[in-house]
Amino acid sequence: MSIVALTDTVIITYSAALDNGELIEETDKPVPVTIGSGTVCLAVEACLVGMSPGQTRVIRVQPEDAYGLHKPELVQELLLSAFYGKPDPQPGMIITLNVSREGEVIKVPAEVVAVQNGIVTVDYNHPLAGKVIVYTVKLVSIAA
Repeated sequence: MSIVALTDTVIITYSAALDNGELIEETDKPVPVTIGSGTVCLAVEACLVGMSPGQTRVIRVQPEDAYGLHKPELVQELLLSAFYGKPDPQPGMIITLNVSREGEVIKVPAEVVAVQNGIVTVDYNHPLAGKVIVYTVKLVSIAA
């Protein structure tokens, strides 16, 4: 029986969940992945090496190897008046804000964390930053 090696293309199914079991993502059909391509989380690719078709593995991916650590400096407070003429920001909303980066204005998504006393607190971190992700990966086949 063959096992997965570097640069192989494999067919997998997988699910990703938080530590508490909350499902984040699940494949509805098998997907191809080339080991070393970076198309899925590198930790997931690494767990596939050495697997045989039909085998399933569960791996816990730490934040620094998934969506990164939560960076407090990416949480900012803005004046509510900056949203004049736009829908009122509410906690949980994902909004797009203009940010200047290296002299260029770009649009960046942010989550509204709180609205209080004329101040809107927004978080530019990825929603999964700082969280452990648990992947359940099944190797369906190794592509020929």
